[in-house]
Amino acid sequence: MTTKVIKTDLEIAQETKMKPIKDIIEPLNVQEHEWEPYGHYKAKLSLDLFERLDQEKDGKVILVTSINPTPAGEGKSTVTIGLGQALNKIGQKAIVALREPSLGPNMGIKGGAAGGGYAQVMPMEEINLHFNGDFHAITTAHNTVAAILDNHLHQGNELNIDTRNIVWKRVLDLNDRALRNIVIGLGGKNQGVPREDGFDITVASEIMAILCLATSVEDLRKRLGEMVVAYNMDGEPVTVKDLQIEGVLTLLLKDAIKPNVVQTLEHTPAFIHGGPFANIAHGCNSIIATKMAAKLADYVVTEAGFGADLGAEKFLDIKMREANMQPAAVVVVATIRALKMHGGLAKDQLKEENVAALEAGLSNLKKHLETIESFAVPYVVAINKFITDTPAEIHFLENWCEKHRAPVALTDVWGAGGEGGKELAEKVMSVIESEENLYAPLYELDASLEEKMNTIAKKVYGAEGVVFSKKAEQQLAEFKKFGWDHLAVCMAKTQYSLTDDPSLIGRPERFSITVRELRPSVGAGFIVALTGNVLTMPGLPKKPNALKMNITEDGKAIGIF
Repeated sequence: MTTKVIKTDLEIAQETKMKPIKDIIEPLNVQEHEWEPYGHYKAKLSLDLFERLDQEKDGKVILVTSINPTPAGEGKSTVTIGLGQALNKIGQKAIVALREPSLGPNMGIKGGAAGGGYAQVMPMEEINLHFNGDFHAITTAHNTVAAILDNHLHQGNELNIDTRNIVWKRVLDLNDRALRNIVIGLGGKNQGVPREDGFDITVASEIMAILCLATSVEDLRKRLGEMVVAYNMDGEPVTVKDLQIEGVLTLLLKDAIKPNVVQTLEHTPAFIHGGPFANIAHGCNSIIATKMAAKLADYVVTEAGFGADLGAEKFLDIKMREANMQPAAVVVVATIRALKMHGGLAKDQLKEENVAALEAGLSNLKKHLETIESFAVPYVVAINKFITDTPAEIHFLENWCEKHRAPVALTDVWGAGGEGGKELAEKVMSVIESEENLYAPLYELDASLEEKMNTIAKKVYGAEGVVFSKKAEQQLAEFKKFGWDHLAVCMAKTQYSLTDDPSLIGRPERFSITVRELRPSVGAGFIVALTGNVLTMPGLPKKPNALKMNITEDGKAIGIF
């Protein structure tokens, strides 16, 4: 008896022959002067496309989200890519729109974000490592603000900045806990002004959020100028515009603002642009990439980070509102493995059939479906199939969905690519055509910040409400005085639980969300609410994935997943 060899994602990607990027772009109605090659298999698109395609009808935007993630894996990016491939396979014109992977989780524990199995984007190694330099441009722009700010202090502090109240940290696209809290300017008068500082990860930068929410170069420049960097001795905010550097920041981002184009294993076009995390930022790829894809295709399949309590909420409350777009449908990805973990099983018990654990874990899926229903958008449950799933477990989950009137499709895009996603593609198209879509954000922008946070906590997390620390209460009063209470809210919360405690899986009840601190992202258009112990600079695990990563003598990457 022979054992079937299961290839790694990297092996599958490296064995697949890519098409020249010109062959991917030309069928999209993109003219030669509207795109710029970055090597043989990558390109960037010009924003001039918007002017030419302004009167073109927008394609339908499909969001892929999931249940709360577990160590068992959910495969949201994989399903996103596989659904795009499947739509093309059944004769539709579809484009996949994803975020760019961060080096932090790539070299940490989570790995990359290029999909998996036979539903991947390529060139997988380059996408996961530096890509087209967008993150480096964002990192440089962010740290330019820090350098100019500290130089301003050194040169006399004309703006009367309170050095004890500087809110602009530096950033790095790595997990490095030692940089969370540091002291700079040591070594004497010529080395700058000594003060406490710290680093966030690049994907938590407000500039990352702004790049993904801007709709044009001019909008980008305006938003950059509105970023708050510090407060003066009178307690008033100091902005990038006060430092007179919004121009140089826009210049540093002149190429990063252009969407990147690559291809899937089946040569479906994929726009990969921007990469804010959803647990500490708004978790969506750029509006520019999504809008451009909508002008060029009948369907755009995109994703938002982590579960529906984070990525989907922010996609539907922040991104779609800013973009003035209406989502056509939402796909909620669930795996039987992950549902069994939410039902109480340990990771090493998941290979065994356990319908009782599956049933117990379905409370998590049920809550996320209720969340999507509260936005009044049609949805489909995608059962992302694993080889350990048993017929009894699959049958139980399908029957549960039918009982709860939740459209469902068994999906095997990891093992079969687009072919394994045909049922899902047809089901998604069906609900778009047949079900009423009354999409609306959960809150109005003229509600108070407290009301917005309580609305999210109650309707999305199932909490009894929000508890504010003394610091957060003081900030709420200050932000209202500054006129920031009209902004949206971006909740920074653990991805592993509906609560702010990562150990409480499934569907907890009778809990509150504690907001310990608020951070203004005025340029991005939202206030970040830090809850629980969520960190804006992650750390590495005991054995980071970086230990496995290397390059062979013939130049092939290894250890990336």
